[in-house]
Amino acid sequence: MSAAVLSPVMTGTARPNLRVVRSLPVPVSRDGVTTPVAGPTPVDVRTGRSVPGAHATSARPAPLRLTARGRFVVVALGLLLSIGVSAIAARAVADGPVSSAVEVTRHVVLEGETMWGLAEQVAAPGEDVRDVVLELVRLNDLPSAGLMAGQEILLPRG
Repeated sequence: MSAAVLSPVMTGTARPNLRVVRSLPVPVSRDGVTTPVAGPTPVDVRTGRSVPGAHATSARPAPLRLTARGRFVVVALGLLLSIGVSAIAARAVADGPVSSAVEVTRHVVLEGETMWGLAEQVAAPGEDVRDVVLELVRLNDLPSAGLMAGQEILLPRG
């Protein structure tokens, strides 16, 4: 790497103060302690002498450091990301039927019994009998609420 040091130019002159300087490593300061870097100092090409006051730049880039605002932005983005993931995870639902276990008893339908009459027997106080009939049809996988004598059905134990 090379550099040129220019001094003010007078009009009408052939730039007599132009000096070509080679860039060389310079001392590096870390935590207030200056560590010299191996290598020659900047030299004037015409004269071969070292150039006083000429400093070459260090080839090593400065370490990346976050400012207070940068740290705030990183933390805020992390929080937003975790909130987003939590919101999506909270809405996740497993596939499959949701069933509550119901204790049942087997009942053989007698002559003259109806689904309505059986529903009245197993219904809780204040419960709508129509809802109980629908529940019994669903529980027994029946096509309708019609029953035949001798048919075996499941009734919720109450």
